[in-house]
Amino acid sequence: MDKEFFKNDRFATRAGMEVVELREGYARTRMLVSDDHLNAGGTVQGGAIFTLADLAFAAAVNSHDVFTVSTSSNITFFRPVTSGYIYAEAVEIVNHHRLPFAEVRVTDDEGQLIALFTSSGYRKK
Repeated sequence: MDKEFFKNDRFATRAGMEVVELREGYARTRMLVSDDHLNAGGTVQGGAIFTLADLAFAAAVNSHDVFTVSTSSNITFFRPVTSGYIYAEAVEIVNHHRLPFAEVRVTDDEGQLIALFTSSGYRKK
């Protein structure tokens, strides 16, 4: 599946997220932080960061042209972010024919680690 396929992810697209790089087993997504992404404390809401990471995961594991959905995900947050672009870089660690696994690093414009996301998936036929 190519980058165009992921424009059909209406939730991520409406939230201002996009796939900027995609190759087999790898994807990079980004989002420009706006006021709409901020929580009551003035930092990017965790759900927005999770969604950006999940989009990167989806792109990386679907890069083999077999529709794959997430079965389990975990995220750990390390630092807040309030502005600029944030990026999610997914690397498929296990390319199993049914049960892939990927790690996603979410960083800010300066390359500082914001969150680490891991997810397993299920490849459908």
